[in-house]
Amino acid sequence: MKTVNLKRIVSLSNLAFVAALIVSMAFISCEKENDDYIPQNEFSDDTALKAGKALPPGDASIAAIAIEAGFSELVGALFYVDGELGTELVDMFLNGTDQYTVFAPTNDAFQALYDSEELESLLGTEVNGINDIPAEVVLNVLLYHVTDGRRAANSVVPKKNPKTIETLLKGATFMVDKDLKIWAVGNSANLVTPSVNISASNGIIHVIDAVILPIQL
Repeated sequence: MKTVNLKRIVSLSNLAFVAALIVSMAFISCEKENDDYIPQNEFSDDTALKAGKALPPGDASIAAIAIEAGFSELVGALFYVDGELGTELVDMFLNGTDQYTVFAPTNDAFQALYDSEELESLLGTEVNGINDIPAEVVLNVLLYHVTDGRRAANSVVPKKNPKTIETLLKGATFMVDKDLKIWAVGNSANLVTPSVNISASNGIIHVIDAVILPIQL
């Protein structure tokens, strides 16, 4: 299966509304954004990390790490959108070579979304899982969790003023502050295990504790 065309995905995300995950490295709050190479044996070297160095590519892809690490809700959302809309997101994150940064919600984060009375009220139906949410809505939310390029901690978390992250959902951004808090359009989240960046062959992953939303519920 060939890698999905991003423009095709973004063109599907016109509805307004709902990407995984562990290799160690000390989390840094540095403004420098270049992705300098760090030898594998320096991942735990605080001196090297504080110098603004970033992660080299890992051996496994974003999707492969997500599957292996048990991020079943996130993976399920990707397969669900592919099946309903033919977007080939799974192939993009499994076999694609383009680099992305994914802010990946935990399974508990997805469950909290399903349990939201506001979401049920908005959709007019009970939500027990990702399949109860319209696929176009899920696509928009997934795209809101991804940005282009490899962005390790040194280009995500600011020293002082909040940093704006431009997402693959056209025109939608969120903010990250120095306290590891994400301020989205519709809610907020926190970066989990701030001492860890997750390096994949095709990007970098940051685990977050809530599904961030591009609109208010």
